[in-house]
Amino acid sequence: MSLSSCLGEASKKDKDLPRIAIAGLAIESSTFSPAQTEEEAFFARTGEEIFDIYPFMEEDSEIRKRAIWLPTLKGHSLPGGIVTAEAYESLVGKMLDLLEENMPYDGVFFDIHGAMSVVGLDDPEGDMIKRVRDVVGKDVLISTCMDLHGNVSQTLARHTHLMTAYRMAPHEDAMESKQRAVENLLVRIENGKGKPAYKAWIPVPILLPGEKTSTRIEPAKSIYAAIPSVADQEGVIDAAIWVGYAWADEPRNHAVVMVTGDDKEKVGQGAEKLARLFWDARNEFEFVAPVATLEESLDMAIKAEENPFIISDMGDNPTAGGAGDVTWTITEILNRPEFKDADGPELIYASIPGPEFVEEAVKLGVGETIKASAGAAVDDRYAGPVELEGEIMAIEHGDRNAETEVVVKIGSVNVVVTRKRKPYHRVSDFTNLGLDPTEADIVVVKIGYLVPELYDIRKGWVMALTPGGVDQDLERLPYERINRPMFPLDKDMEDPDLNARWIEASDI
Repeated sequence: MSLSSCLGEASKKDKDLPRIAIAGLAIESSTFSPAQTEEEAFFARTGEEIFDIYPFMEEDSEIRKRAIWLPTLKGHSLPGGIVTAEAYESLVGKMLDLLEENMPYDGVFFDIHGAMSVVGLDDPEGDMIKRVRDVVGKDVLISTCMDLHGNVSQTLARHTHLMTAYRMAPHEDAMESKQRAVENLLVRIENGKGKPAYKAWIPVPILLPGEKTSTRIEPAKSIYAAIPSVADQEGVIDAAIWVGYAWADEPRNHAVVMVTGDDKEKVGQGAEKLARLFWDARNEFEFVAPVATLEESLDMAIKAEENPFIISDMGDNPTAGGAGDVTWTITEILNRPEFKDADGPELIYASIPGPEFVEEAVKLGVGETIKASAGAAVDDRYAGPVELEGEIMAIEHGDRNAETEVVVKIGSVNVVVTRKRKPYHRVSDFTNLGLDPTEADIVVVKIGYLVPELYDIRKGWVMALTPGGVDQDLERLPYERINRPMFPLDKDMEDPDLNARWIEASDI
């Protein structure tokens, strides 16, 4: 075959492939934190670099060969405070401009979290998908993948055709879920069936933190294990349960069940089955680990016979939306007599942001003594900046989130101070700084439930009920705008209507 014939065949093949865009913004935003999130926090990628996010979209992968992929803009921020209106408009505007450049489309893979809050806007994901829909047109198939801690408004449900969510918390199935969303999109385009005939949406008036709904334990373990019995039926495309996001005070914040497919009876009954399972188990949800005050947690850790004993500093967890710079916990630790001497129990505290502290440490260098303050620049409601005086043990540059990290030794406590906030999830996060969490007596991390690497090394674990923008004691939060009644805030509420609501498609 001649070169021109080969090129002609390739061109014809490409012409037959569907054109699919990739777009999305993801963040969890606490409206109970004084922090605000700016555009740079999203580390937005555009064009070809978006493929690097998804292992299943490597250049030689089967999925890459099944479509002409047109990535636009994908941004993902660490959880944080409410997003500024300027940041949201800038990012969405760039996304829409890129979408317009590559028209037309057969489909859109819409990759979001679902718990973004924006100044002056109640339902950012609903607003975003409607604006995407306005650009790409009513007939373009949109497949949305979300975190199970996201929120699904009726607007979001209406403007997406295909919907799925993670089924594990911690989110070990995140990439698997994103791939499922892409596969669902490809299959519906390839088989010509297009949009599902039916979308069942059921709001469940429950609002719980992720630390009470981990799929590692009951009842969430069994509830989420029931999803395949609905999703894998003939005539059903997918099924999902959203716990919702507890730390934003908006009407859409509550649990939701959604099922899509072509068999109305199976879609409706499946959604009602999952919603009923969730509601009936509402009184069974407990924290995934023991909880205690910080004082009680430290007492337990000091007495523990095996190490490391891990304490979750939950109230200011940056992976749930905390500001990350609340100093209350580290102040209390440094005031404990057990840690005053270098030969006391070895404790690692990770971490507290302090850009001025880091700048001073860099000037002084490793091995020098530093006395400077850190923290409470954003959230000083519970304690002011903490003065840290000790030996600089390590300085590391180049972390994507922290930028620069400093370890300062104060008595028997190693405090990690960062230029910008960073969650410490992996063993390598510590070993890169010359710290070994497996050998420390106590490790205190700003986190809720432990991610797999820390979970695997723990010899003891307690979640401390500390203050902050993601306080786990929801009854202490000043909710004003969520729909009421809401369990567990209204413990004696009547059973809700858990019948399927049928969501019309955006092209009706």
